Amino acid sequence: MRQVLRDIGIAAAFWIVSGILLFVLAWLLRVAERRPSMEFILPHGGVEITVWIALAITAGICQETVFRGYLQRQFTALTKSVPASMLLSAAAFGAAHAYQGFRMVILIGLYGAMFGILAHWRGSVRPGMIAHAWQDSLGGVLSGLARH
Repeated sequence: MRQVLRDIGIAAAFWIVSGILLFVLAWLLRVAERRPSMEFILPHGGVEITVWIALAITAGICQETVFRGYLQRQFTALTKSVPASMLLSAAAFGAAHAYQGFRMVILIGLYGAMFGILAHWRGSVRPGMIAHAWQDSLGGVLSGLARH
């Protein structure tokens, strides 16, 4: 239980620090906060918000398992380099989000690199899963509510 609580605290700190860094990077990359092409997927109404949160939790768990838990370890074995594995995993993570546009691929790839550093430092994907689920849940719900 102590490790879970520690990971929740680490996830919260990571979420805050990465949020600040991503805000600055988004400004530098001139990524528009409102992306009309993405608004159709945002939730509205209680049922959609509930489903969105469930989906966000699932995405956080699955994406961290795949990109940091599996791919990053495989790339480390392949390249014999932890930094190279982080970059390759982050590039794959960014590319998986290509539907959001090129600048978002760069931004999400950088976010993936931050998650990779966190997973390597902690020796676990659990803090990343928690932070990822928080980010996706809150981002979608707040964006959906702001739209109305």
